[in-house]
This record gives sequence, structure tokens and C-alpha cells, in this order.
Amino acid sequence: MKTFFATIGFFDGVHRGHQYLIAQLLKAAQDRAMSAAVVSFAQHPRKVLHQDFQPQLLTTCKEKVRLLKEFGVDECLMLDFTPSLATLTAREFMQLLKVQYGVQGLLIGYDHRFGHDRSEGWEDYLCYGKELGMEVLLAKPYMLPDGKAVSSSLIRHLLKEGNITEANRNLGYSYALQGIVVRGHQVGRSIGFPTANIHLDDADKLLPADGVYAVRVEVKGKLYGGMLSIGKRPTIDNGSDRSIEVYILHYDGNLYGQPITVHLLEHTRAEVKFSSKEELAMQLQKDKEQIEKLLKESSIL
Repeated sequence: MKTFFATIGFFDGVHRGHQYLIAQLLKAAQDRAMSAAVVSFAQHPRKVLHQDFQPQLLTTCKEKVRLLKEFGVDECLMLDFTPSLATLTAREFMQLLKVQYGVQGLLIGYDHRFGHDRSEGWEDYLCYGKELGMEVLLAKPYMLPDGKAVSSSLIRHLLKEGNITEANRNLGYSYALQGIVVRGHQVGRSIGFPTANIHLDDADKLLPADGVYAVRVEVKGKLYGGMLSIGKRPTIDNGSDRSIEVYILHYDGNLYGQPITVHLLEHTRAEVKFSSKEELAMQLQKDKEQIEKLLKESSIL
């Protein structure tokens, strides 16, 4: 069986704090001639334990695995979080990792707790490790230059405020939405701005604040600039449903049924109700010019 030095966590967002932990994991694994593994869960634990809980994920399971691999992790041990798994003590969980998955060492996040009642901490893990013959190390925390810690909850708060610039700074990459292009109401096409309407791959993915965003669009293996609109489209009385639609700059073609990824770069304005479609079209032209300029200045176009 392959042996692993591992760390444990849900790793939603795989943000800068996670990336710092992963760098420490890679060093520990390399020093011991082991493979580096992240132990995580395909489902949000709270969703399994509380069926009415609605996660607001920064990364879907697929996105999370891709990012972990990109940052150098050799193996993602994605466990099914079940009610029976939730009853395990920290010691029992560590023993499971060693016996069933070949985990010979653990790097513990400085504030991380696991086990069914989360009452045990670093000293307990160290003791259990000695009993089980498993090396246990304590990770160093990651802090921003201003002394603040990076967290998934902070990034969610920033996204809900529409502060995509600061959210991306904490993530270490551009926040992205992935989905399939579906047929919409064709309103954009009728006013000269045909948009690709996006149905997200995962309904638990967090949608940022309503409004218009400068974005980079990945479709059919190519990258384009674009402007994304998130919201209830009040000008055309869309009701309470939130739509996600992107106007792709310098693109002409049918995208229905195609997978699409939109990387959010900057929030350019809030959603506004206009008096007519004509007024909306005039504003969209201004949005387009502003976003084209922004993307060119940032060397994206």
C-alpha cells in the first residue's frame, strides 16, 4: 500500500490559507519520501447531518479536486461523509486513515478540530499519533500582510457584498462559475446583446452579489473577455428568479448545451431597473465599453 503524509479538512475554496497548508504538507511528505494527500469529503458534513442546511460553496467537489491537484497534492482522498463516520472519535478516525488508506503521518491545521464532538485538540491528536505509530505535526497559520487570517467564511462575505477584487485576493485566483449554456428569454438578442444563459453545475455553489462583472470566459477550449450579469432582471420583470448570463466579447456562435466557465474579475456596477429596454441597451453599451477598456488595461483582451 502506498504511504501518505496527509492533512484533513473540507478545503472549500482552496484559498491562500489552504495553499499555505498544502505547501507545508508537500515539504513534510517530501522529507519523508511519502506521497502528499488531502483527506476531504465529497459532501458538506453539515448537509449530511442536517438535511435542511444549504451550503454556499466556493468550490464544487470537482473544482476542489482540480485545484488541490494544481497545487501539488498527489492524492485527494475524498471520503463519503456518512452519519456513521460522524460518530467516530478523533482517535478512531486517525486509526481508520492509517489502516484503510495508508496515512502514516498527519499535518494538523493550527485551528482544526475533528472527531464526533470536536472537543479534542492538538495535544490529543499528538497523543493518539504516538499510540497509533503515526507522526503528527502542527501547521503554521497563514496571515495576510494586514495581520488578518484568510477563511472561507470571509471570502463568502466578500462575494455576497460584490467585492470580487478582495475575494480573489484572498482566494489567490479568480472566483469562477461553471455550468451549461441553456436557452433563455432571448431578450438580450433582441436589443443587440445576445447572452449565454448559464445553468450552474451545482445548485450549492455561491452566487456573488447581483450586478455586472468584467469576466474571462472559457468555452470550447478558448478564452474570451466578457461581461456577466447576475440578478433578477427587473427591467423585464423577471420575477424572483436570479439569472446568470454572460455576453461574450468578439464571439459569434451557438453555445446551447456547451459547458462554460466564467472567471469573475471585477464588479463594475450594481443591478438597476431601467425605464425601458432601449435605456437598458444604452447602459449595456456603456458597460461593454467600460469592460473592454478594463480588460485591455489588464492584458486580458
